[in-house]
Amino acid sequence: MKKFLIVGLGNIGAEYVNTRHNIGFKVLDHLANKEGLSFETVKLGAIAEYKTKGRTLFLLKPNTYMNLSGKAVIYWMEKENIPKENILVITDDLNLSFGTIRIKSKGSDGGHNGLKNIQLLLNSVEYPRFRFGISDAFKKGRQVDYVLGEWDDDEKTKLPERLDLAAEIIQSFALAGLNNTMNTYNGNPLGVIK
Repeated sequence: MKKFLIVGLGNIGAEYVNTRHNIGFKVLDHLANKEGLSFETVKLGAIAEYKTKGRTLFLLKPNTYMNLSGKAVIYWMEKENIPKENILVITDDLNLSFGTIRIKSKGSDGGHNGLKNIQLLLNSVEYPRFRFGISDAFKKGRQVDYVLGEWDDDEKTKLPERLDLAAEIIQSFALAGLNNTMNTYNGNPLGVIK
């Protein structure tokens, strides 16, 4: 059985639950909810096991705080013997407009502390990532407040369909592979919300 590690980046704690920076957690919660899965607190995070069509997906929400996310990723990759091409890291991205989705096979950390740590510990920039646009609608010097701020009303209205799409992308990654998933969802009109 093929194994995959789907990592949603976020910060633990009730005060972060509905913040933009926690979109990784929110996507995994949404998928788990749809599939009737529950998360169990384990070493370095919370994990839910999702089996579909001969694949096992480990949905991981690291509890190490964002800037140490790599510790949890490495631990679970090694524990379950999952190669780096079978991991998918879900992260927020300020450089993409809200709800825009980009799936990539590699890339820079883009200044994101979670990706920075994963890259450092993996010693590689070559691992699949799923970037969820949160836009950059903040005033100069207000980036931290914005990222750790909650979704506005307009975003909250549009979020459910984006989360459905995100759940679909995770399934596609495991079943159809990274290249097919990139071809289907990158630049797809659904990938952009005006």
